[in-house]
Amino acid sequence: MDFEWLVTYQEYFLPALQTTLELLLYSGALGFVLALLVGFARLSKQPFIAWFALSFTNTIRGTPLLVQIYVLYYGLGSLFAEFPAVRESFLWDYLRDGFWYVVLALAISVAAYVGEVIKGGLRGVPKGELEAARALGMPWLLMVRRIWLPRALQILLPSLAGETVLLLKSTALASTVAVMDVLGAANFVRTQTLRTYEPLLITALVYLVLALLIEHVFRRMARRVPARSGF
Repeated sequence: MDFEWLVTYQEYFLPALQTTLELLLYSGALGFVLALLVGFARLSKQPFIAWFALSFTNTIRGTPLLVQIYVLYYGLGSLFAEFPAVRESFLWDYLRDGFWYVVLALAISVAAYVGEVIKGGLRGVPKGELEAARALGMPWLLMVRRIWLPRALQILLPSLAGETVLLLKSTALASTVAVMDVLGAANFVRTQTLRTYEPLLITALVYLVLALLIEHVFRRMARRVPARSGF
């Protein structure tokens, strides 16, 4: 194996690594906010809200993520391009960039998968803690912010670590819509150098290191969260 090409093409991998991290952070943050809404909606006592949330999660989890990216990028992207007002607006610089369609697709995927995880965590919070909060006259939103959600997230930290690693690996699909992420840079190097394995090995190593860092961060977070047995 020969890695001499890395000296020449490293300038492509560094911006690509930044793009991968931005995909992870933007889609993870937006997806987590949406997942909170989905998780609470799945527990809603309103039949329509609960049904809508269930239908959303079943649809997103039942269809390939790559298809969802294509639908957004080629579907919405082509639709926006048909409107001159959109093409002439400041939004066009964003709407023609595949990066933001991938962010949206990943965020929707996170909302569906993590939403179900959060629903399970919310159900796992001891009812006695919630009943004690209600007995003290605590408003619902305050109870959610102070007790219900923090306790659920404490339970779910290991699962959230796994979901974050899965999201990291899903960012590799961005290269299918001309986004120059880590895998996209590796594919570019492969076409320029005609070397098949070395760029892919570098890519695999980058994802492995990032995955280990994510797991390390979540382990530290889990150690910092105090164990609680009651309200």
